[in-house]
Amino acid sequence: MIDLLASGHVIEQGTGQVLRTGETTRLLRPSTTSNRYSNAQINGPAERIGWSPPLTLVARARFSHPIDQLHGTAGFGFWNEAIGPGIRTIRPPRLVWFLAASPPYDVPLALGVPGGGLKAAVMNARRPKFFALLPIVPLGFLMMRSPALQNRFWPLAQRALGVDETVLDQIDPTEFHTYTGDWGGRQVRFSIDGETILITRNAPAGPLRFVAWIDNAYAIATPRGQFGMGLLADRTDRWLDLAELRIITSPAPAAPDDPAEH
Repeated sequence: MIDLLASGHVIEQGTGQVLRTGETTRLLRPSTTSNRYSNAQINGPAERIGWSPPLTLVARARFSHPIDQLHGTAGFGFWNEAIGPGIRTIRPPRLVWFLAASPPYDVPLALGVPGGGLKAAVMNARRPKFFALLPIVPLGFLMMRSPALQNRFWPLAQRALGVDETVLDQIDPTEFHTYTGDWGGRQVRFSIDGETILITRNAPAGPLRFVAWIDNAYAIATPRGQFGMGLLADRTDRWLDLAELRIITSPAPAAPDDPAEH
């Protein structure tokens, strides 16, 4: 077991601060401007480049505000640094994480799931189906302008991207909850306070980097061809409190079939 609150690598950008007080670590993103990237972040230990399954992530966390008032993004989990501020090379995204994103962030990955909010999600785009669809992406965006065609063809794109996600609108994010992600070689199981909320077989391969963060960034990428990235100004402090953040690297037990499976 690795305690990331004790051994994680701290990154502070712009006004971002990582504050360790008592038994809680606060990722604080104070007031900031739209021309300055502000980020408070904990990565894995400096000597650990990436993580591979099987493992279990356990985070006991709360957010300072309802998700639609965060003025940026926050979360914790694993990804391959596919896109973001300061990242110049776009890679086929692979991720296993809990994501909180406020407006105008809008990146709907699964049909019927909002593009923002608090979500558990996986994405595994490094697969032959994804690369096979790349030549027809421009035509696909035109087709997605029709709701009927979007409902018909977006599931094909979703499978090619290896996407599964669910919105977590059943909890109050400003209260402490235990977020768990069991990342296995074949499937991923997400739980909140011990209750399974999503099981998916779109498990990406490692290695992926660990990150827990809060920032003032947003992204827009919709099936209808709307794209954008930027930074948000905010006069109010926002934060992510972490009372527990650990990775258990012993093999995770196989998850049973569950009604939450997508």
